[in-house]
Parts: sequence; C-alpha cells; structure tokens
Amino acid sequence: MKIDNAQNSVLISGGTQGLGLAIARNLAENGCREIILSGRTPEKGARAKAEITALGATCHYIQADISDATQAQHLINTAITHFDGLNSLVNSAATTSRGSLVDTDLDLWDHHMNTNLRGPFLLMQGLTRHLLAKQAAGSMVNILSTSAHVGQSFLTAYSTSKGGLLTLTKNTANALRANKIRVNAVAPGWMDTPAEAEIQKHFHGAGDDWVEKAEATMPLGQLAKPAQLAPLIAYLLSPDSGIITGATIDYDQQIIGVVPE
Repeated sequence: MKIDNAQNSVLISGGTQGLGLAIARNLAENGCREIILSGRTPEKGARAKAEITALGATCHYIQADISDATQAQHLINTAITHFDGLNSLVNSAATTSRGSLVDTDLDLWDHHMNTNLRGPFLLMQGLTRHLLAKQAAGSMVNILSTSAHVGQSFLTAYSTSKGGLLTLTKNTANALRANKIRVNAVAPGWMDTPAEAEIQKHFHGAGDDWVEKAEATMPLGQLAKPAQLAPLIAYLLSPDSGIITGATIDYDQQIIGVVPE
C-alpha cells in the first residue's frame, strides 16, 4: 500500500540508526520532503542525513541528548526554526540499560525517566505549542515497548518509563483531538537493531550470532525488523490513517495476556 506522507514535516529523535532511520527512509520513499534527525553521535548523523537526502528529502541532523532537558528543548526549537511547517514527531530515542528493583540506583532511574519519558514529553510539548499557535493539525507517534505492560525483572526502570510514556500518549491524545493533533504509540517486542546488539553483548555476554540464536526461539522465527515496522509508523503519521488517535499497537509475536495451556 502506498502511504501519502507528502504533508508531513517530521522530527525523529533517535533517527540516526535502527528503527528511527528506517522510519526516515520509509517517510522519504513515501513523499515526505522535510525530515529532521536527531541523535548523540555526529558521525552517525552525517551518514544518516546523506542517505535521506539522497532519497529526495530536505534533511537536517541536530545533535542532541534528550535526557538533558536543555538539549531536548533546544532540539524542538531548532527543528521548528529549520521547518516552520513542522507538524509531526516520532519519539524513537531511548535507553534500555538494565536494572532490577533491588539494584537500580537513583542515577540509573533518573537516566531512564529523563531519556524515555521527560525527553519525549518536552518534544511533544514544544511541537504542540507550535501547532496550537499556528492552528495547524499534526501527528505524533511514540515508540514504546511491550515491556510497558510489565517487562522483565531486570527492566524495572525501563518498563516503568515506557509505561509512563504509554499514559502520556493517551492523555495527550485525549487533550488534543479537538485540535486535530493525533497522538499514537507503537510497542515493539524484541527487535533486531544495532542498539540491541550492543545491549545483548554488554549485559548478556552474547556473541555475534545472537540474532540467529534468538530467532530460533521465536514463534514466527524472527525478531522484529525495523524495515517491517517503519511503514506502520509512516501510516500513523500520514493523513491516510484518518481519525486514529490514542491507540497503542503491540508489534510483537508474543501475545499480551496469553496463559500457557
């Protein structure tokens, strides 16, 4: 299905690799001509910008660590300076470092809350203020995780931050629907990304064959792939998705609530 993203002017946090970059590719391939990518690493940003520019979009890279409130606010303000018609946001940047209830210290807790919840809040707030001032419609998609529903024991801070983002999604969707600003979320399960590879190797001692081993245990024989998920995000941003707002879509092969038979 062809998705019409020609009306979208988009900021993607965490847009220089993995899912964020896959979303940018799909948007550009579906007619989006204004895309801003943010991330912490200039080298990745330069490569991503070049790739998206080659697909025909006007693309800017803005270096930002959204766990820092000042940088997050600077990011949205700078994005609006680049594109006055900015009307779309994807909150894809996140941290997934490990910590259980008993071994999560305050620094780790704060880092998760600041990156996965406060950062997205500030970007959503900045874009919403801009759209309300212009009396313009818009669309936002927050990338959650199926861990937002419960999560593993070693993901206490991560799961809690994503659960907060789930509630923020629904709360703002309700508040903004009369202004034609739609807010939705997608919650992927275990995903094959560069960031996940780093996590698996650092925290779980995984080897280079971790994807093959993980996929052998999956009901559908694969992990979630960014290129497969990206069209769903592009659709939710597009006017083609109509009146969908306040939705949370679990993108996974593990069914939430299933009890072993």
